[in-house]
Amino acid sequence: MELIFMGTGTSQGVPMIAFDDHHCDLSDPRNHRTRASAHVVMGGHHIQIDAGPEFRMQCLANDIRQIDTFILTHGHADHVMGMDDMRRFCDQREGGAVDVFTSEEGEARVRAVYPYAVGEKARFRGYAAFRLHRMPEVLELPGGTVRSCTLPHGSIEVLGLVFEEKATGRRLAYYTDCKEVGERAREIARQVDVLVIDGLRPQPHPTHLSIGEAVQVAEELGARKTYLTHLTHHVDHATVSLQLPPEVRLPYDGLRVEV
Repeated sequence: MELIFMGTGTSQGVPMIAFDDHHCDLSDPRNHRTRASAHVVMGGHHIQIDAGPEFRMQCLANDIRQIDTFILTHGHADHVMGMDDMRRFCDQREGGAVDVFTSEEGEARVRAVYPYAVGEKARFRGYAAFRLHRMPEVLELPGGTVRSCTLPHGSIEVLGLVFEEKATGRRLAYYTDCKEVGERAREIARQVDVLVIDGLRPQPHPTHLSIGEAVQVAEELGARKTYLTHLTHHVDHATVSLQLPPEVRLPYDGLRVEV
């Protein structure tokens, strides 16, 4: 199983617009972060997690040429506003819709933002088309399974995802945008090979895990390797990396990880 970090930044991205007081060294390319999303290749099946505003550029930068299944963790703008750029992947299907799995909240947002794209087939060549499904607790895919749970994030709940590859048994948990990791989320993610978890910044935040909180969760889950994502401009890659336990790392946009 391969994990591609398409983006590792927050809703504002780094560097931020009209802002000069960044706490990270912008001469380090690892501190330039587009909105958080990921691409998972599991048993040859390509799964895209979220599509922020830079989704088109992320696909070009990472040479993404195939999406078989799309999972939307929640409907916030930094996770949904690039979905229209999936039109190219619909063209590859002769206008056929991409299967989109999400929550009730995510589905409502897709219907509100992309009413022209909801259906079995694109209205015209070059348009996007989304076949919407509610994410089940266990999603069976050709390359393996995806187990889901809910994670609290302010006034909404976000989908937490645990991938298990059929051929290798390797397990990857992807827990973005969350303030806590509840009992079911812990149950399905114990002893995962790789954990990707929200670690917004060193300071506490009302709707996101801080770096310290995320590290504690990773230790409690017994994850073999952990990557913190959804990082703000307060997180300098070189400096913060030195402060983390050996099994916890900071990713960067474009990082590829063999799970």
